[in-house]
Amino acid sequence: MLRQIPSEPNHSNAYRNPPPYGTLPSSRRAVRKTSMKRVLIIEDDRDIVELVRYNLANEGFQVSAAHDGSTGLSTLKKTPPDLLLLDLMLPKLSGLDICREVRRDDSLNRLPILMLTARGDEADRVVGLEMGADDYVTKPFSPRELLARVKALLRRAEPPNDVPRTIEIGKLAIDPASYRVSHSGKPVPLSTLEFRLLYYLASRPNRVFTRDQLLDAVWGTDRFVTPRSVDVYVRRLREKIETDPENPNHLKTVRGAGYLFETRAA
Repeated sequence: MLRQIPSEPNHSNAYRNPPPYGTLPSSRRAVRKTSMKRVLIIEDDRDIVELVRYNLANEGFQVSAAHDGSTGLSTLKKTPPDLLLLDLMLPKLSGLDICREVRRDDSLNRLPILMLTARGDEADRVVGLEMGADDYVTKPFSPRELLARVKALLRRAEPPNDVPRTIEIGKLAIDPASYRVSHSGKPVPLSTLEFRLLYYLASRPNRVFTRDQLLDAVWGTDRFVTPRSVDVYVRRLREKIETDPENPNHLKTVRGAGYLFETRAA
């Protein structure tokens, strides 16, 4: 459970007055420290950084921070975290540019990214998702909501205990044991959520799924994203696995219904 920092006079009202959440019992803290997850925050508002740092640390996370995009990217590459909290508007290098760099890097492309942004317009959120963010939270935000989203992303990043079979369809190979995809023998870098969506559809070929069904299956019941996010992820997958993304062989749209992974053309 979370509790707001008691002695921060400079926080805005939006961040200073969340509900009183309490703190975790010491026994639960001790257990969490044995498998402490590392979170990097790249955010230029130092008050927000300290707020997030306090609440995540109180839940057993190891938290580090950078206050500009250039320093943040260097820190990220030097010591990759388990999850990245990333502001959209940053000095020196924008959050969108950092997303793009992370998804291009084979050693980092499965890193969960939660974008923090003051921009509430849907178009800005969609751009963030298209650049590689897995989820977003708009400012001002509740620390409880932020923590829930962090935990949800980390859960989805965990590999399944019961690893299913490798799928080979045409030129495409999908290996759930390593979360790796190849096309014509060449590796295709995917984020964790991109992989989960692709594997879910490919392991159930030639069946149509609605956006809500895909959200429930891939993002889970603790999701915060909207059905529009499915469209963004399908578009990203097409650009990576289809020879002609505008005329896909596998990831097909069924108008008025949803999406399917077709194998008849393989």
